[in-house]
Amino acid sequence: IAIAGAAFIAIFAFKVPFPLIVGAAAFIGYLGSKSGMRLFRVTAGHAATRGAVLQDRDSLLGEATPAHARPDLRWSLKISAVILCLWLGPVALIWVVAGGENVFTHIGVFFSKMAVVTFGGAYAALAYVAQEAVQHYGWLQPGEMLDGLGMAETTPGPLIMVLQFVGFLASYRDPGGLSPMVAATFGAILTTWVTFVPCFLWIFLGAPFIEKLRGNAALSGAMSAITAAVVGVILNLAVWLAVHTLFRAVTVLSAGPLHIEAPVLSTLILPSALLAAAAAFALFKLKSSVPMTLGLSAIAGIGWILLAGGG
Repeated sequence: IAIAGAAFIAIFAFKVPFPLIVGAAAFIGYLGSKSGMRLFRVTAGHAATRGAVLQDRDSLLGEATPAHARPDLRWSLKISAVILCLWLGPVALIWVVAGGENVFTHIGVFFSKMAVVTFGGAYAALAYVAQEAVQHYGWLQPGEMLDGLGMAETTPGPLIMVLQFVGFLASYRDPGGLSPMVAATFGAILTTWVTFVPCFLWIFLGAPFIEKLRGNAALSGAMSAITAAVVGVILNLAVWLAVHTLFRAVTVLSAGPLHIEAPVLSTLILPSALLAAAAAFALFKLKSSVPMTLGLSAIAGIGWILLAGGG
């Protein structure tokens, strides 16, 4: 709880970059595990699961690793080198041709960094993306980030595809010598490439050794601390989304390293607030299903726009 709270305060109030939060949490978890603290002792293996299978020997896989799944360091390094070239080769080429300040270089480098620290899934990564794309690079406005998130939530495919929307807008607004649409299309493709290709690197490099690593107490302690930190980061995203959805304007309260986005209360969007409250009541009190709640919310939103003359 302390780690989650500290992570939330760090990213919400002090704008600490997500990678630093992850690194600090991993270091704390590592030290805690090495010191023998009970809170960092994470049970690993099938024995931690509840159900009929309590030990590896009781599962269909058994305790022995099949021959085709045994770790092969030489093969892992070889395939990882190929994937590493496929991932960073295009980024390096763009850097050489276009320069370090080009928007495509920024996209390639930023989303490559994001792909390395996407602990906690899409919601944790989106907190980092919103922080950098909106506040640091200025690629899009908070409302546009909300539009992208809404579009990603209501279309098939992984939520992380909202990153393609970010890359599209960033390139569209800074096309250089290209036409805006061509630049935007290339930016979207580049974003998708550097986001997903690293996944194959982690899988081919790490998966063969996962059975050996899952019993490592120090690694388990580090991962448990990272998981706690991610909870705080996701809470930050929830607060950020709520503030920019329910209010038309925000103000930044600054005092030294402290920077907090506070809503301007007079700009409250009453229909959005009522709809959010109704959805929360339906989910938590009435135990309504998520699809049902989303469907009714969409109908209510469309109805409000039509009644308000926004047709």
